[in-house]
Amino acid sequence: MLLAQISDLHLDGSERATRRAERVMDHLRSLPRPVDALLVTGDIADHGDEAEYEEAARILAAPFPVLTCPGNHDARPAYRKALLGRPGNDGPVNEVHHIGGVAILMCDATVPGRDEGRLDGETLTWIATTLEGLPPESRALVAFHQPPVAVHHPLPDSCMLERPGDLESLLGSHPQVVAVLTGHAHTAAASTFAGRPLVVGPAVTWTLRMPWEGDSAADRDQPPGLAFHVLGDDGRLTTHYRVVI
Repeated sequence: MLLAQISDLHLDGSERATRRAERVMDHLRSLPRPVDALLVTGDIADHGDEAEYEEAARILAAPFPVLTCPGNHDARPAYRKALLGRPGNDGPVNEVHHIGGVAILMCDATVPGRDEGRLDGETLTWIATTLEGLPPESRALVAFHQPPVAVHHPLPDSCMLERPGDLESLLGSHPQVVAVLTGHAHTAAASTFAGRPLVVGPAVTWTLRMPWEGDSAADRDQPPGLAFHVLGDDGRLTTHYRVVI
């Protein structure tokens, strides 16, 4: 199975943000082999306005499934209404998608009004119930916005996922989960969490400049990035990162 992942579009109505997102989607639509699905791991809008989600719906339209979850810049009611076409409310936006026999859990780790993330009780219960309902031999991916481990930059590390041990304990009972995918950090990164690969998708809007690369955090000159995840028949996830010039 071939999945693409993009993150942190921060659509704000500006020509720059729109063009960068459009470039990435044009690239994905033009691939000789289409992806089985695209995962968009949060901060789709910059201010959480309905107009930003209306633009996102237009840009993200594709001949393959597009799976999304919110980030700390997103607003649940407008996200639901303008992006998903559903009645708006303030509850967590959690959805499971079955693609090629794999369950992909797009989870809401946002805390309204805060940059830090947290998987609340409702979402943790939903994750557990969803995984328990899968056949023992099945495979699953869990995706949300804020990474549950440090990426070694003070900006994203100041607002990462709180109480990651809650999810770590949950995943200990569910070997079907082969990897955890996040965004938020604006840098392509790989680590481990709960004994599994943790893959942080790069950002579309700007790239995080790491401390050894300079003092200014936002490198706005880097092209937008994306990740391709190949899930093999053996359950191994292999990730390839690309930029779109």
